[in-house]
Amino acid sequence: MTGQARMGRVEFVALMAMLGGTVAFSIDAMLPALKVIGTELSPDAVNRAQLVVTSFVFGMGIGTFFVGPVSDAFGRKSVILAGTLLYVTGAVLAAVTGSLELLIVARALQGLGVSAARVVSMAIIRDLYKGREMARLMSFVMMVFALVPAIAPLIGAGIIALTGWRGIFGSFVLFALIYSLWLGLRLTEPLPPEHRRPFRARALWAAAKEVISTPVVRMAIAVQTLCFGALFASLSSIQPIMADSFGREAQFPYWFAMIALVSGCFSLLNASLVMRLGMRRLINFALTGQAVICSCVLVALLIGLSEGLAFPVYIAWQTTVFIMITLTLGNLNALALEPLGHIAGMGASITTGLATVGSVLLAIPVGLAFDGTPLPLMAGVAVFAVTGRMIMLRLDRAERVAI
Repeated sequence: MTGQARMGRVEFVALMAMLGGTVAFSIDAMLPALKVIGTELSPDAVNRAQLVVTSFVFGMGIGTFFVGPVSDAFGRKSVILAGTLLYVTGAVLAAVTGSLELLIVARALQGLGVSAARVVSMAIIRDLYKGREMARLMSFVMMVFALVPAIAPLIGAGIIALTGWRGIFGSFVLFALIYSLWLGLRLTEPLPPEHRRPFRARALWAAAKEVISTPVVRMAIAVQTLCFGALFASLSSIQPIMADSFGREAQFPYWFAMIALVSGCFSLLNASLVMRLGMRRLINFALTGQAVICSCVLVALLIGLSEGLAFPVYIAWQTTVFIMITLTLGNLNALALEPLGHIAGMGASITTGLATVGSVLLAIPVGLAFDGTPLPLMAGVAVFAVTGRMIMLRLDRAERVAI
């Protein structure tokens, strides 16, 4: 328990949640700005502003392949702080750029930097916990992670009203400075020098091979990819759907906050149930439920709903998507990392990196398929949920890890 020598569990969970929450804040605070960014920087193709979200996620996905093994060799805190410097640099560049193309590059740089906070925080949790207790702790982290979107769009909308969309990047810098000081002053290094692994090609290859050769880990990565795909497709599409499909652009931050608050409550439920039911059962329940709900809602919309019913049905469905995310991602992380405690950094990097990059490749076509209705998004999420459940059927038959 070296890493918690200066803090209790509540403070530790809060810090880990803030590190992971940097991702949610960096994405969700931008959502109210997408239309104005598209109008200002890409007036001929406003929908291209969605790439401000997916480029950030893509950069984050690339970075996740490297930061874990680097932290295995040089320690957790130094890697997080170095990544934060890159994140802040990207934020400054984004704030001053005059073209959508350069903004996309700056956002990818931000994503590359934030990958350290995202991945290494998971490695820190695995350094200190394992099994269902790790899954329980990740549920609390995911709860805070889910609550960040409840306020991030409101913060983004407020900043836009006061300073314009460029001011959002100043809030990213402030957020990063706060968690950097907290981490530097309060958390003792969780990975002492005697437990570090050499940063040599042969050792890195051996560790990477061990991660990929573990069947449960491979299948957990595949399901994570699909669940992240549903999340990122939703995040890139929800604002255009609210604005163009239902004419509720001004209400978007408030509806999004409600969705996030409801799904965040399910993280508490997951933390309670995972100790009794285990990770697999909850993942299976969430994927099966989403597949059924998607099918029913798609049929209802295709048959035709009245204008008064279409919007509440969409909001209810979108809420179930975020609930599925809260019941799967933390559990899938714990399931994948359970057999990889001795190479937690490498394990977190490869599992998160493959899942993130793969999910972006899935989410981009779903987002760009937006046709003025929520149908492309619903169809995409339905495919992701059904495919994920099929993979879980195979995972259930694979060698069970100690959970």
